[in-house]
Amino acid sequence: MPSLISPAERDYILKGVECNIRADGRQRPDYREVILETGVVSQTSGSARVRIAGGTDVLVSVKAEIGPVQVDPETGDGADKGQIICSVECAPSASQQFEGRGADDLNNEITQMMSRILCNNTTSSYTSTAASTTGSSTTASRQSSGPGGINLQKLCIIPGQQCWILYIDALILDYGGNLMDAIFMGTRAAIFDTRIPKTEVQDLGDGQFEFEVLDDAEDTDPVEGREDMPICITLNKIGACHIVDASPLEELCTEARLVVAVNRSGQLCGLQKGQEGGIEPSLLLEMIQFGKTMGQTLIKQLDTKIKAEADADLAKRQRGEPVHKLGFFAQ
Repeated sequence: MPSLISPAERDYILKGVECNIRADGRQRPDYREVILETGVVSQTSGSARVRIAGGTDVLVSVKAEIGPVQVDPETGDGADKGQIICSVECAPSASQQFEGRGADDLNNEITQMMSRILCNNTTSSYTSTAASTTGSSTTASRQSSGPGGINLQKLCIIPGQQCWILYIDALILDYGGNLMDAIFMGTRAAIFDTRIPKTEVQDLGDGQFEFEVLDDAEDTDPVEGREDMPICITLNKIGACHIVDASPLEELCTEARLVVAVNRSGQLCGLQKGQEGGIEPSLLLEMIQFGKTMGQTLIKQLDTKIKAEADADLAKRQRGEPVHKLGFFAQ
């Protein structure tokens, strides 16, 4: 990323963070206002739009489609599971940095982070990119009972044959910093908004099965395990301190970045370190603990907003009133 900040601006931001007074008036642990809207794309199974005051604007959609199961030829794992396929794309108009192929690395980084966290919910192990005090990235594995939250087995229709595939697509419409957090918040909201049609499976004998997808709009199920989906908290190390929800100028001053994925129980679901700077061991532990605490708080606030909007829509339907969505181009 090019250096688009002057030495005077950098010094101003560094000293402000050190004094716990950031350039926009926030303190180090403060988030900007987050605006959430669900059900904004009618052609999808679920969708959400997240806007962070100051510029960042992300649209996330979920499309449920039927496809063949993916079985690992060596272990045989996956025969009884559905799939999640993630994709992230930055609109060239979101920022000058994204013109041409400028956003390719960022697209790949966020896509891989989403895939690692959301697609791993087995009881064996998962792999995450953890922070190193030397500034390089290391890979670590740990035992976990579902870091991704979503129950992939419930997405299977006929074991070994057919399953539901959830395509999660995130489009970055505008850039104002803190993209990773916005995308994961949008993904959680979109999954909560997703409804999967029910299916009826018939056993024809001799190992043959056929299934029927119910086309009644009321015969749908929510995504099981959505409550345990993690979100990400991005902590930026500037000087000897760390901040959350960094603005674009603060990101340019960042020496090291740590992304902490955490679920509602406070379980650490993944770590990823970015930038070339190192993080001292004591500060690393402090950042991880802060990320876990902040993540639980944000999940509670996010779920409260999602539930309030869902309850309002349900009340309108019960009264026979139409439910109008503004759409993702509304202001």
